[in-house]
Amino acid sequence: MREKRLTNVQQLFPSEDGNQQTRQMVLRLIEQLVTGVDDLKNPDGVNLKGEKNRTGTFYNNLIRDSSIPNGSVPLEEVNTELLKLLHDHPYHTKYFLTNILPMASIPGIMGMIAAFLVNGNNLWDVYGPAGAEAEVRVISMMSKLIGYDALKSGGYTTWGGQGAVFSGLRIAIAKFVPDSLQKGVPDNLYAFCSEAAHYSLFKSMEASGIGSDRLIRVRTNADSSMDVDDLLVKMEEVIARGGIPIYIVATTGTTDAMGIDDLEQIYAVSDKVAVHHGLLRPHIHADSALGAFFAFFNDYDFTTNPLELKKDVAQALISIQSKMKHLHLADSLCFDFQKLGQTPYLTSLFLVKDAADLRLMDLHPDETPYVGHRGYGQYHTGYTLECSRMASSISIYSALLAFGIQGYQQLLAQFVEVNLAFREALRQEIPQAEIVNNDNPGIITLFRIYPEGSPHFHDEISGKCTLKEIERNNKFNERLFEMLGNHRDRIFFGDTKKHLLVQTKDANSIALYATKIFVISPYTETKHVHEIIQYLKETVAQVYEKYSETSILSRR
Repeated sequence: MREKRLTNVQQLFPSEDGNQQTRQMVLRLIEQLVTGVDDLKNPDGVNLKGEKNRTGTFYNNLIRDSSIPNGSVPLEEVNTELLKLLHDHPYHTKYFLTNILPMASIPGIMGMIAAFLVNGNNLWDVYGPAGAEAEVRVISMMSKLIGYDALKSGGYTTWGGQGAVFSGLRIAIAKFVPDSLQKGVPDNLYAFCSEAAHYSLFKSMEASGIGSDRLIRVRTNADSSMDVDDLLVKMEEVIARGGIPIYIVATTGTTDAMGIDDLEQIYAVSDKVAVHHGLLRPHIHADSALGAFFAFFNDYDFTTNPLELKKDVAQALISIQSKMKHLHLADSLCFDFQKLGQTPYLTSLFLVKDAADLRLMDLHPDETPYVGHRGYGQYHTGYTLECSRMASSISIYSALLAFGIQGYQQLLAQFVEVNLAFREALRQEIPQAEIVNNDNPGIITLFRIYPEGSPHFHDEISGKCTLKEIERNNKFNERLFEMLGNHRDRIFFGDTKKHLLVQTKDANSIALYATKIFVISPYTETKHVHEIIQYLKETVAQVYEKYSETSILSRR
């Protein structure tokens, strides 16, 4: 890079007066970046063009070679360096089938740019009125979508589903122990989630000081949903030991299998236990970071079917919507817009049914002398952990306006349709693959393959296998992970090492490994399924071939 000492640092900022010269410079720089990314795109693969060998001493070399330049580098050359960072970066083509990492939509990006141009702090509307207005609007919009009373609900944007789970836990603690903010957390508080839940609650229990030992894992059903009968038993066990159940995380759309906990049953059981023992009902948080977006179908008329959905797609969506219609029973929930909302990282929305709950976490005005403790300003979010808050609500607001309910319905229906096509092609073309989340319609397919002569999925979940047999099957599937992973620049599949905890016949517990097809790119259509399945079929055949060769050598 060529260094050049600037004589006027104001040239590095947008203009104060809106002059055309500075505006044209900014637009040229943006065009350089957009054009540069377009030049790197490869629709026949997954990664952007360019080579990056991130193995060996790559990161140590970065540490050794990186230093701040003495003088300013021209902005065009800075852009060139930025584009180099993007070389070989995963990009959301039709072959991007791994996890919940979506493409940021144009309206989502525009919303971020609008936020960046004023760079307000969303902590207080005096500092960030645009973000505050957008936040109030999207809280109202999403509250109405899921059935909250928008005049009573509240919320804020936060750092992902983890931030929402942690905020729900903070509220739960404050409900049961009002002076905990001043005196600390007692040692008899317990939280509950399913074995298929995200690890966010585990981390939150650690961070809150309650401790992960007081997180109770509840068994899951075959469809990865929480076993509510086991929840009842474990709540009673906790109370019998002198503990207090304060928090239940109901996962409404697991990241691996699209399992959906039954909020209606969880609410009924937890309320019954609380009444019986004279306790408050535990705060119920719906970890709906992924699945809540299917609430866009809550008012869809499947009889007239205005989108002309295919019969199997409509049936799948009806099945999902029948569970998502109970989201309003949760005391809090979240929407990760950087997932199915199609906005950039990080744009998560935490909602509470009763906005008064937020005051349980709020600071006294005397503790925030810099903001909020004035005769002016109406919106102060002292109840958030962040002291500086990004106005990501503007990006969310932009996407909601651009897509509308019908736009989101179309996109989600496309994802479901492609996923169903994958499943059918898997059954037809790769009989060695067993779909292990067949009970969960949606946008995710998990499957396992098995060595010759090995017990299969039904035997595993029925408790008929030994620990050694399942470990052998897991290692076999791990070979498939590695082979697909080595060529993920061609087609990027996902995988998981934690699909269903099963009991073995020798009294052990073990998780099942599975390969994941996650339909998340708007450019993946049913017409692409055949090509992707053929690639997968060839890779699976190679796994069996290598296994056969290894077996022959081991017998010699």
